[in-house]
Amino acid sequence: MKLKAYALPIVVMLIGFLMTTIGSLFKIMHWPNGSELLTLGMVLESIGVIILIIKLVINHKKEVNS
Repeated sequence: MKLKAYALPIVVMLIGFLMTTIGSLFKIMHWPNGSELLTLGMVLESIGVIILIIKLVINHKKEVNS
């Protein structure tokens, strides 16, 4: 199992986590665009998880077939 294969979903999830954290700060401080940052961060986290699941399933199928 190569960790390089999982770099993209991990990076997407980390960016989403960062945006969610910053969006939370914006909401707490009542600064504008906090809701948009929270939403975008959570969408990125979801996309990262979906990509990771797809890559895990594909790699598992390759290991089983070989």
